[in-house]
Amino acid sequence: MSNKSSIKPHNLCKSTNVSTEEVWLQVRDHAQEIADSEPQLTALLYDVVLNRASLGEALAARLSRKLSREEMNREELTPLLADIFVNQPRVTQSAAADMMAIFERDAACKSPLEPMIFFKGFMAITTYRIAHHLWHNDRKPLALYFQSICSEVFGVDIHPAAKIGCGLLLDHATGVVIGETAIVEDNVSILHEVTLGGTGKISGNRHPVVRSGVMIGAGSKILGRVEIGRCAKVGAGSVVLTDVPEHVTVAGVPAKIRGKANTPALDMNQCFESGLI
Repeated sequence: MSNKSSIKPHNLCKSTNVSTEEVWLQVRDHAQEIADSEPQLTALLYDVVLNRASLGEALAARLSRKLSREEMNREELTPLLADIFVNQPRVTQSAAADMMAIFERDAACKSPLEPMIFFKGFMAITTYRIAHHLWHNDRKPLALYFQSICSEVFGVDIHPAAKIGCGLLLDHATGVVIGETAIVEDNVSILHEVTLGGTGKISGNRHPVVRSGVMIGAGSKILGRVEIGRCAKVGAGSVVLTDVPEHVTVAGVPAKIRGKANTPALDMNQCFESGLI
């Protein structure tokens, strides 16, 4: 297990060129199509999308519907979330990059609108982005509140201090846990029941670093300050306790190198590629 306190510069939201405005236009167009053809969803789509002026406002409306509780109702949540999405463009652009990543990688996704309306993985990571912003603006108790509600509503537990890049796909997402000092770079795909956890009671940097282009299969557990190299693939159900090189597939308990990997996060190919190395 690596004990490195720092590894190398991290690629967080540096590789995306997604246009928030273009994503918003696609979202509005598809929302109008569905509203015209599916009367039972018309009220939802007008409330969340068609009556909103921007993607940021739409995201605030959608999350406020999902996260409202007796202790913080929708009337309180909506302006809080809208203030962040509208006045912090990087938060909204990160969400837009996630929406496009899901649309491009998930064969079940037919438009960028669907993650915002139907996919709890997207809503969970967007809730994390709100909490992360609050954490770094001296509002840690409120950030922890959003972490708690996200875990309750979506079944995804991400510490607000974790550092996560753009273009993230949480596919299905149930049971995903990402610890406080974890780092996940751009263009990573993570399936359900994945843990990026620590070991024991050590303090400091104690959670994994996941480089760009990695795919982590369902049920995998990556524990400690280990580094998953760029474009590596972690097979479903694996337990990773040591560093993983770039462009390899690892699997097993404990995980061992089983073959090569090319662009697993984008390809979403969970099979082993031939050629042990």
